[in-house]
Amino acid sequence: MPIPIIDDITAAQAGILRRMPLDEMTVPPALLDGIERIFGARLSPAEAVDRIIRDVRARGDTALFDWSTQLDNASGGPLEVPRAHWEQAAEALDPALLASLRLAAEQIERFHRRQARNSWVDFSVEGALGQLVVPLQRVGLYAPGGSAPLPSSLLMAAIPARVAGVEELIVCSPPQRATGEVHEIVLAAAYVAGVDRVFALGGAQAIAAMAYGTASVPQVDKIAGPGNLFVVLAKRAVYGVVGIESLPGPTETMVIADASADPRLAAADLLAQAEHDVVASAIMLTPSRALAEATQAEVARQLEALERADVAAQSIEQRGGIVVVPDLEAAFALANAYAPEHLCLLLAEPWQYVGKVRNAGGIFLGERSFEVLGDYVAGPSHIMPTGGTARFTSPVNVDDFRKVISLVGLNEAALQRIGPAAARLADAEGLTAHAAAVRARLGDP
Repeated sequence: MPIPIIDDITAAQAGILRRMPLDEMTVPPALLDGIERIFGARLSPAEAVDRIIRDVRARGDTALFDWSTQLDNASGGPLEVPRAHWEQAAEALDPALLASLRLAAEQIERFHRRQARNSWVDFSVEGALGQLVVPLQRVGLYAPGGSAPLPSSLLMAAIPARVAGVEELIVCSPPQRATGEVHEIVLAAAYVAGVDRVFALGGAQAIAAMAYGTASVPQVDKIAGPGNLFVVLAKRAVYGVVGIESLPGPTETMVIADASADPRLAAADLLAQAEHDVVASAIMLTPSRALAEATQAEVARQLEALERADVAAQSIEQRGGIVVVPDLEAAFALANAYAPEHLCLLLAEPWQYVGKVRNAGGIFLGERSFEVLGDYVAGPSHIMPTGGTARFTSPVNVDDFRKVISLVGLNEAALQRIGPAAARLADAEGLTAHAAAVRARLGDP
């Protein structure tokens, strides 16, 4: 089935542009069948995740070994991957591929070193006020390693954290079912990124281990990195025990294109997104019906040559589409309401429209600045807000791995000026001990 063309904006808003909360997403019956086989009951994914987390909290490493063996065909060896194995993986990698990892790392580091937020102290006659910007001590990074291992995602989380000054970076990545070991390219990426420790752990059990700690896996302060539905649900479940950077959902791209766009390139960008996952979203908005039809034909033609054609075909059939809009104003209004992870502007003059974007994880301007470059080597982290969360959150950045500690060092002059107001506000809130603490210093009875 070709990618659909939708002329009715209202229908598009009720369909492919409709956002659905995580708990309301349709769970494929096959996934529920798999949960039932493993747990002996037809649990929801969230219920299955909760059982795994509780088991890891109760039994620690024993639970990790059991779940890893059952779910990932782990080898049964030590959970931690020795550093020598990362080095060997990097050395064994094709030299051109290793050079590409190093280039990506350099680009990512260069970009994130511009994201400086500094400590400061303002001294005055009333004392001092300021802030300390300090890195987190230990961060856990999840590196997907299932059907498509993603070393790029490891770089995109590890390098901003390293730039932030995090003291210890640990990585969890699931072992490959075929080998029982972490994929070699993930290990090579860990070596290039300069992390501290790597564990052969995946899924909800990895998130639980990093959140609560076990004999083998240290507890972290924050967890970052994308993963499948079970990883995302586990991150949500442990939030509050540890920090999380976001809840990355299925990846998504939105292309806004005018009549000047090349339908061949527009189709390539849509398919590059669709091949990620059957629940990935690839959507184009255009005022040109001719471009819509030409792109539709190109998608069908290019799809035939893809190795992951079955995945991409399901994605564009279920969650993809080309929406014909009256004009570019309408396109940007729909884009801001949708708040896409990636917003690609295939326009004759893309820079003229940057000011119209309010909600997006990243903006990609023009046919030579396409999303795939951002996925790997442009510089900004490709771990971006999904599911409409670009309305209120940002891509992974250095500040995700730092915190601010306020400094308050006031003197008598400040106390005399602002203390009475503090006492009155405390009284208004019924907190008489607060008020008394102020008046004791002011010398009031």
